[in-house]
Amino acid sequence: MASVNKVILVGNVGRDPEIRYTQGGDPIANFSIATNEAWTDRSGQKQEHTEWHNIEVFGKTAQVVRDYVSKGRQVYIEGTIRTNEYKDKDSNPRKSVRVRVSGPNSRLVLLGGRGEGGGGGRAQGGGGEAPPPDDFQPSDDDVPF
Repeated sequence: MASVNKVILVGNVGRDPEIRYTQGGDPIANFSIATNEAWTDRSGQKQEHTEWHNIEVFGKTAQVVRDYVSKGRQVYIEGTIRTNEYKDKDSNPRKSVRVRVSGPNSRLVLLGGRGEGGGGGRAQGGGGEAPPPDDFQPSDDDVPF
């Protein structure tokens, strides 16, 4: 039986991306995004919950992140969940969960206008598609919904 590991998130970048490079020179971008949920409880009080997600982006899409993504920017992410298990400095077992944007079924779309962290645009995930050209002018047609 087949299985599916797919995550779709729309949220705001919580910190400027950290960029590092593999030994082969390929970029890897790491950043976090926040998603918010709001509701009214039974007593009529408004409630809100923010969930933080760690994002890991590879390849040409990481170059787009390096050049266009900054704290506060709204992004649309399609990726897969990856769990890493490790031991901390006291040898206690730990887990970290990341959303990986890499491969043909991954996607990163920059949302918002120019006043919200830069120009909009989109970069398909590590499936080999090129980042937007330097003269890329975003439009509302670039948003997937």
